[in-house]
Amino acid sequence: MFKKDKSSLLFTIGAATLLIGLGFITYLIVISRGPGKDLPAGATVIPQDTMMAISISTDESQWNRLREFGTTESKASFERLLTEVRDRLLTSNGYGYQQDIQPWVGDTAMVAFLRNKVAIPVAPSSPKASPPPPIQQSVAIILPIANPIKAKELLAKPKPLNQGKMVERNYKGVQVTETQGIPDRNFSVAILGTNYLAISTDPTATDRIIDTYKGEPSLAKTPGYGDAIEQIKSPGAFGQIYVNMPVAAAFTAANSARELSPENLEKLQQNQGFATTVTVEKEGIGFKSIAWLKPDSQKRIAVENNAEKMANRVPNNTIMMVSGGNLRRLWEDYVSGADANPIAPVNPQVLRTALKSTTGMDLDKDVIDWMAGEFSLSLIPAPAPNPKDKFAAGFVFMVETSNRGGANKALKQLDDTMKTKGFRVEEIKVGGEAATKWTSPFGGITVTRGWMNDVVFLTVGAPVIDAIVPAPKSPLFGSELFQKTVRSQLKPHNGNFFIDTESAFNPKNLALPEFPPSQKIWIDAIESIGITSAVISDRTTRYDAFVNLKKSEQSSPSPNPSPTPLSPSSSSPTPSSTSSISPSPSP
Repeated sequence: MFKKDKSSLLFTIGAATLLIGLGFITYLIVISRGPGKDLPAGATVIPQDTMMAISISTDESQWNRLREFGTTESKASFERLLTEVRDRLLTSNGYGYQQDIQPWVGDTAMVAFLRNKVAIPVAPSSPKASPPPPIQQSVAIILPIANPIKAKELLAKPKPLNQGKMVERNYKGVQVTETQGIPDRNFSVAILGTNYLAISTDPTATDRIIDTYKGEPSLAKTPGYGDAIEQIKSPGAFGQIYVNMPVAAAFTAANSARELSPENLEKLQQNQGFATTVTVEKEGIGFKSIAWLKPDSQKRIAVENNAEKMANRVPNNTIMMVSGGNLRRLWEDYVSGADANPIAPVNPQVLRTALKSTTGMDLDKDVIDWMAGEFSLSLIPAPAPNPKDKFAAGFVFMVETSNRGGANKALKQLDDTMKTKGFRVEEIKVGGEAATKWTSPFGGITVTRGWMNDVVFLTVGAPVIDAIVPAPKSPLFGSELFQKTVRSQLKPHNGNFFIDTESAFNPKNLALPEFPPSQKIWIDAIESIGITSAVISDRTTRYDAFVNLKKSEQSSPSPNPSPTPLSPSSSSPTPSSTSSISPSPSP
């Protein structure tokens, strides 16, 4: 999108870039924040310390609806993926889904990732000591049994193995069938009463599932789990994902190159869980998600939902917009958790140091302090194609403030800094109102800032100022694509994200970096994405998302399975193949 220009280097270290980047980074925080319940099948037999559990519909009509979406290329790739997974788990072992699994399986299956309970050696104090090994995990598949007789018939007549052998053992009164002699590729299978068939990649995982079946704490007994699932349940859901945040945090810390102190790990483990329900809808895929804190957590979430206006301040052809209700609070939350987050995108101290060294300003006191209102960062296309323009689109940052004096003081200091960097700073009129324009020494970068009532705006790149001042008559909020994509019923809310994917990744509009073909296939299948977030209570946040997908008229028939089964040594399930329990075409 941006052509190379030496003067742009000056701007990248300027405060304007920091302000714009801040709007996007802090929005990431918006996203990243019992008995008798209608719980997913398998929740009562999966151990409570499971790191992640994924429920997937076995209803073939759901999968057929999913197959309708995408381009011809993405649909063909999706079918290849399903066939590969089916061959790994079923065909390679002599089984077929429709004749061997479908006659007895229930409506929903569950895939769980269990952290293995192994002792982690303490690293010696020697400087040459090796770090402790990463924590390993097992994969378990829980298949609900709708027809116990058919399920037992399947196990009573196991298919012959080309490698290794099949053995049986008894654990706490439950018969367990296992494969042996297949290096790192063994299965363990057990029937739990007449309710479930459990398959795992580790015998100890099977034992733990049996322990849970016999009464040990289960996923269903996790604090807040039942209530959270109740809030996001959807009739006819395609799937559901649950992440055990304390366990996931410990797993991430143990497998991260960045060492976390016990205090920082404790911060991460204040969160209890995250769950999302997935539905296949007429025009795409919907997500209803929830995150909640531990019952004894000292952390509290500010119940504040004020992000209502920004979609009316940008035009209906806006390519991308992120918005939030209180930029200062989001930044404070981000700072408090950044040290404890091994995947935090930006170190707050780096931003503080950069602003201090380039402008002499204190990021928290001089800038963030007056940004306690609604904010947005948008990408708006240039008004008309112009070969002379260096930019095809412009960024627009807006933030509402109740401290106009503090804001003007900070903006004046930025004006003075830009002058010392060689920028031409001049007063102009925009929509009859005074504004300030910065122009880089060689005219490569132009920044315009000004006020709309109590909202500060700042534009960079293409000349899009006329699209926002005065307020657009046809705003983004009223556009057909926005309404179709940002369809959440969370009102009031504290943040939105919208991207017109088709426009954003169209090389005719924006010259973005080329994506690898394997990724571009899926990007080309998406028309737009919308997310809405809201704080429900001081311990619970909710957000809804929708991925608006294209539909290709040309169908992609399911590929035939491999005529020659793969060897059992290549057929063990892995985290990347957990979708394999989905219905597949007949062999």
